[in-house]
Amino acid sequence: MAMIPIQPAPFFESKNRAFWYLQLAGWGGAFLLRALSALANGLPLDWLAVILVNTLTGFSITLVLSVVFRQLINRKPYVTWGGTVMVLIGAVVVHAFLDAWVQGIYYGESRETTFAQRFIGITYIPLTLLGAWSALYFAINYFLTVEQQADRLERLEAQATSAQLAMLRYQLNPHFLFNTLNSISTLVLLKQTEPANAMLTRLSGFLRHTLIAEPGSQVTLAQEVETLQLYLGIERMRFEERLRTNFEIEDEALQAKLPSMLLQPLIENAIKYAVSPQEEGARISLTARVIGERLRLTVEDTGPGVDGPLQHSLLEYSPDGSGQPVSTGVGIANIRNRLMQAYGDKHLFETKSEPGGGFTVLIEIPYQRASESASEPESGRDTAGSPAAAASGDANQGGTQDTPADASATVIPLNPARSLGSNA
Repeated sequence: MAMIPIQPAPFFESKNRAFWYLQLAGWGGAFLLRALSALANGLPLDWLAVILVNTLTGFSITLVLSVVFRQLINRKPYVTWGGTVMVLIGAVVVHAFLDAWVQGIYYGESRETTFAQRFIGITYIPLTLLGAWSALYFAINYFLTVEQQADRLERLEAQATSAQLAMLRYQLNPHFLFNTLNSISTLVLLKQTEPANAMLTRLSGFLRHTLIAEPGSQVTLAQEVETLQLYLGIERMRFEERLRTNFEIEDEALQAKLPSMLLQPLIENAIKYAVSPQEEGARISLTARVIGERLRLTVEDTGPGVDGPLQHSLLEYSPDGSGQPVSTGVGIANIRNRLMQAYGDKHLFETKSEPGGGFTVLIEIPYQRASESASEPESGRDTAGSPAAAASGDANQGGTQDTPADASATVIPLNPARSLGSNA
């Protein structure tokens, strides 16, 4: 038998429905309390009719009060509170007047009390009931106003964070895109149409893969590495055997969640400041390990480090005068900001450069494993069906030059050996 899913809704999701629930429950409870008190004191059963009339009177008066208070609640404070006091006094007088009149009819000539005596004697009952009702009305409405303002503020903060993440993400691709287009332009001028066509094909595959993800979204490390393969496939056409990579990724780390396009700027920086300025190129290593409840990512290169003229000119040093580098250009500053947006103080971001050369970036973030339902399609997919392989296949169909031998070695299947890539 099919089960209808029950989704709990907030009590005040419909203010009108919540008002009637509270109205009926409150006045029903007041009637029950007064009825039990009358029976406990030995009053006749027909006295319950008087209590019922008094309760219905209070119920009706509070309906009018709700309309008046709704008009007063958004006015200036002195208007709201002054008007509330005056209206409440009038409501108490009317309620006491009607109660005194009903009791006069009920007792008739059996009691020698005047209307004024009855009016004064029972005024405290409507004063207590209507006063409590009014206080509860304003308290609930102010609570709902505060909740709405908090929700609005939370939405605005989320929108601001999303906008900032989008801005940070859109800073990632321009330099890489311009360099790639310049390389394509050079190949066209040299009439090397096949390499130019292959690079365009790989560029379109990379852009299609990266622009699908929403700014601020999270992907698995396996998906992030897959994106890196698309990027490295383009860069290897520019640098050929000068670009060497080595990936060492634990199986458990492959399903870890992290912000999309987090590692690509680090690889791009390594290519720009390690591979590009050296005639022999450099090796870029990516290591990913799960240590306790943390995911540790390390990106290293064998470039000139801080001694290199390009990278040294872009280093920013800590303001305390210690001379320690804190970031290298837009890419690393961008990643630092994205990590702060995503994890606050729960992340670690460090850069290190040895005097003899080499540059290392260390990132530690909380380990969050992707759900099995999300990870199984990825882990079950063959490498040949990955976007990286597809881009490579499209390029080869176009008759392009072969990539270096270590290029294919760094295409990571999602059930890989722990050490991947070339060790050249």
